[in-house]
Amino acid sequence: MRDPLKICLTDEAVDARLIRVVRARPDWDDVLGGHAAYLRESGFRGDAGDVALLPGAQGVAEAVIVVSDDGRRDPCVFGGLAQRLPDGNWRLLFEEALAARAPTLAEDAVLGFCMGAYSFHLPEAPPASVRLVCPEGTEDAVRLARANWLGRDLINMPANLLGPDELAFRAGSALREAGADVEIFQDGMLEEAYPCLGAVGAGSDRSPRVLVARWSGSRASGDAPLISLVGKGVCFDSGGYDIKPSAGMLRMKKDMGGAALMLAVALVTIGRDLPVRLELRLGCVENSVSGHAMRPGDILKTRAGLSVEIGNTDAEGRLVLCDLLAEACEADPDWLIDAATLTGAARIALGPDLPALFANDDSLCEALISAGKERRDDLWRLPLWHAYDAWLDRKVADIGNVTEKPGAGAITAALFLARFVKEGIKWAHLDTYAWNDAQSPGRPQGGETPALRAVADALLRIV
Repeated sequence: MRDPLKICLTDEAVDARLIRVVRARPDWDDVLGGHAAYLRESGFRGDAGDVALLPGAQGVAEAVIVVSDDGRRDPCVFGGLAQRLPDGNWRLLFEEALAARAPTLAEDAVLGFCMGAYSFHLPEAPPASVRLVCPEGTEDAVRLARANWLGRDLINMPANLLGPDELAFRAGSALREAGADVEIFQDGMLEEAYPCLGAVGAGSDRSPRVLVARWSGSRASGDAPLISLVGKGVCFDSGGYDIKPSAGMLRMKKDMGGAALMLAVALVTIGRDLPVRLELRLGCVENSVSGHAMRPGDILKTRAGLSVEIGNTDAEGRLVLCDLLAEACEADPDWLIDAATLTGAARIALGPDLPALFANDDSLCEALISAGKERRDDLWRLPLWHAYDAWLDRKVADIGNVTEKPGAGAITAALFLARFVKEGIKWAHLDTYAWNDAQSPGRPQGGETPALRAVADALLRIV
């Protein structure tokens, strides 16, 4: 795993130039002195996230960045620094009026700087030429940055280099290094335990894998809360026999974005040593076309005992998740959270930047939404509208993987998954896009882990 601490952060403060962190307001004479006049003359607006370079005798002497005064955390405010600053080491200096917020601003600055410094190259990214001196007390920001970079790396990796085996191996290596116990199931081991997932992967020459990881915090007792995470890891989705058009396949290497997100959440949770028990399940498969692939009209069995009629082979993500959710419920977790790049309908409803959240429990939902608001990593709740349950009913099977109705695709996908969640278990489902279509501060174009901060911080509320 690439380590942002070694690539774009440093402990070396000697000769590091200053980044002055100031509040947005009409003038900065009190904190910037003569530089304030320069900023006014140069037309500097001073909105949150704006960066200006201040001249000196040898070129650029300092930099200034503006933060909002509303108190809401937002690492992306600092996301443009890595691209704007000249080469060398830089350190933060907060104006006196920000002293009370300095610890959280320092964490946001480190995380945002790393998020903005990220780039994906093969065989590897070039060494960073701009480095931020890492302030004391920002270890959690580095932890989040590491997880974010790993998730992005996995999502950005071309599908020929990241198949089911490679995804399971890389995830397993990171988890074992963090201290988790890891099992990887494949081939004959999958047939009985995960029959529906196995059917999705049957069309590919690269056979599916299921990763199951378990970990307990050093302060966790035997009755500590059990958190169960589940991620969809479809390394490439052709659509199967309901094949996607060529334009629809261009980004399908990102169809394992749910697995990348849940892996990142798990690593942050372990790194924080929360007093919880943790389980993680990743379904790593490829949805391809061959004589072995599932067909429209096929009827599959599931771990839960329900039969599923295949109405569309391109609705494979819910088939991957259903067996994993059923297994997760066997341990009666206190919270069960899954993530998947599941439906285009969620993107139509909310766009690419806002993951859709479905939940069968208001307290779990509120924990996720509140954490997202606090960390500027928002989610939006959509309803588990059970009036549409009957749309999934079938005459020849217990349930269909799609409906014959034209709308509510994200809702009916969530309702499908809900059939495999045991009654009484608090469950949330995230329908995420896992990609940045365009470049913006802290969010380079390409793979992304939206909801990482929201989910990771929500888990703090169960302890």
